[in-house]
Amino acid sequence: MAMALRKFGKDGISIWRRGFSTTAGLESSSSKDATPVNLFTAINQALHIALDSDPRSYVFGEDVSFGGVFRCTTGLAERFGRQRVFNTPLCEQGIAGFAIGLAALGNRAIAEIQFADYIFPAFDQLVNEAAKFRYRSGNEFNCGGLTIRSPYGAVGHGGHYHSQSPEAFFCHVPGLKVVIPRSPYQAKGLLLASIRDPNPVVFFEPKWLYRLAVEEVPDADYMLPLSQAEVIREGKDITLVGWGAQLSILEQACEDAEKEGISCELIDLRTLIPWDKETVEASVSKTGRLLVSHEAPVTGGFGAEISASIIERCFLRLEAPVARVCGLDTPFPLVYEPFYMPTKNKILDAIKSTVNY
Repeated sequence: MAMALRKFGKDGISIWRRGFSTTAGLESSSSKDATPVNLFTAINQALHIALDSDPRSYVFGEDVSFGGVFRCTTGLAERFGRQRVFNTPLCEQGIAGFAIGLAALGNRAIAEIQFADYIFPAFDQLVNEAAKFRYRSGNEFNCGGLTIRSPYGAVGHGGHYHSQSPEAFFCHVPGLKVVIPRSPYQAKGLLLASIRDPNPVVFFEPKWLYRLAVEEVPDADYMLPLSQAEVIREGKDITLVGWGAQLSILEQACEDAEKEGISCELIDLRTLIPWDKETVEASVSKTGRLLVSHEAPVTGGFGAEISASIIERCFLRLEAPVARVCGLDTPFPLVYEPFYMPTKNKILDAIKSTVNY
């Protein structure tokens, strides 16, 4: 898996640079300006840059002042002070409510929910307040400076309270953006773009990859565009779509499929809402087949939205039903996690079944 993840690195890197305005520009950077780092270090770099480049930025959450359980906020309090990087009570609803108020006053509120499994007490604040703040005031007020960070997904031993993937809940909410990176380079650029976006963003980080994923990451400040999917592997027989940690599993399935003569096109969605329908549609129009994979349960997962949208747009060009390889419709198990997960072999079987339909 680590080998597959490291393949996502690039020799040449395009870097988005901008301040805290809504304008942006592209600047080229060579790999000699980059350093190999893991994902949690890339997140830490992004937070350092956000705090350093705007005094209106604040980082807070449970245990963040000493670095957090995954060490993503290490060194921030020492460098920027405990008035800008600080712990909160163990109250996710309070964290979200405070963050909304702070952002509504023109600040950059970067709040951490320690595990995505515990974001549900904050659900009312995010859905009924943050997402509707701008709309309800006729754009007189907004909390666009709000970013909620939270680690999501399987970790090998988390069980049902430390392994969930709740992204689909928030994808149903107009007014929020949902972003999930697949690698260190993506994490740093997408997090900085999320922090500087003029809309509230829920940013889920694949905790399985915090230390496992390593690639070259530019030392400089850069951003990657939101709502723009990336084709990371070109193919002609079937399109595979995923996000976050699942991309490495899909990559392995693509490699095994290639050994059997099947050419797979692999797309990282990166932003789930608003998602890049055009890139996926163009790929499926070429291949005639689509497979979507995610860790969350299959029923009501975001894969269902992708499937429905592509069927509407590509119905006459589809050669087979859209396949979904996802988590099971059960609470996330502990000892049975290997059976629950959408593994490489499950994906490979679905690829062959779809291509041979």
